[in-house]
Amino acid sequence: MTCRYGAGVPRIAVFFLGGTISMAGHYGGVVAWHGGAELVAAVPRLGDLDVTLDVRDLRRAPSACLTFDDILELAAEAEACDADGVVVVQGTDTLEETSYLLDLVWQLDTPIVLTGAMRNPNLAGADGPANLLAAVLVAASEQFRGLGAVVVLNDEIHAARYVRKTHSTSPAAFASPNAGPIGHLVEGAPVLVAQPPPRLRLARPVPPIEVAVGLVTVTLDDDGALLADLDSRCDGLVLAGFGVGHVPATMAPAIGVLATRIPVVLSSRIGAGPVLSATYGFTGSESDLLARGVIGAGLLDPYKARVLLRVLLAGGADREAIAAAFAQAGGLAAG
Repeated sequence: MTCRYGAGVPRIAVFFLGGTISMAGHYGGVVAWHGGAELVAAVPRLGDLDVTLDVRDLRRAPSACLTFDDILELAAEAEACDADGVVVVQGTDTLEETSYLLDLVWQLDTPIVLTGAMRNPNLAGADGPANLLAAVLVAASEQFRGLGAVVVLNDEIHAARYVRKTHSTSPAAFASPNAGPIGHLVEGAPVLVAQPPPRLRLARPVPPIEVAVGLVTVTLDDDGALLADLDSRCDGLVLAGFGVGHVPATMAPAIGVLATRIPVVLSSRIGAGPVLSATYGFTGSESDLLARGVIGAGLLDPYKARVLLRVLLAGGADREAIAAAFAQAGGLAAG
């Protein structure tokens, strides 16, 4: 469906994948119900914008059910649609991961904006319409060309590489702990306030993606039992360690052995701040694990580190290429 609000104006492709923004009442709880055209028609002021909307229903599912293959298919279709801007509407459960996947494989300078809702349309104060309007405004803005994927909710604009979902229900759930928002909506206009550094762009893998990457979070008194024979089940591993990248000393030898068999990336379970490289020196510290062949994730949180590692492995990257990509994407590369 194409909704035209003017001739010779920016064309914005809006891809709907489902999620809370599209849900309606149903016995046992809300479920994905509304299509893209219905949602667009219900947004105040959207019909007054000087844009042309190309509305496409790609999926109608909760974002917990989305896959890498779904997002890669979306990227291919969005790149081929010859739009001046792209909006992706989906559930917020996996938004911090899908947005980063798109950021990595998006080959164009065209703005690509992801949004959703924390409150479904049945609730008072549903935030979906405002978020959708804001996302279209950002996608139509020249300020956001070349910045990769951005996430727009609650009148804030976040770079996909930094954004986190920090609350399970709040409309202000999305934040960028390591950087802050790169922009805001001010009186209905998008304003860029911070220019993120150049992003890492990778070749888009061809689905189906059959590479398996595990994610193990280290916990108090962890015995490392989850690591046993992990290389027989996974092609790579992201380890979410304590603090700046620490594990119990008893886990370190097993991690070192595993790192000789598959790529092991060390991140922090904290959700903000970097993995260090040379501050602590005890067994199980960041410097000890790096010496055993583990790759540091820098500022990338565990979820984004897993996305990056899976894309790299799907593209056939070797350990040297993986380490170089994490040095760049993690934001701690020299120079």
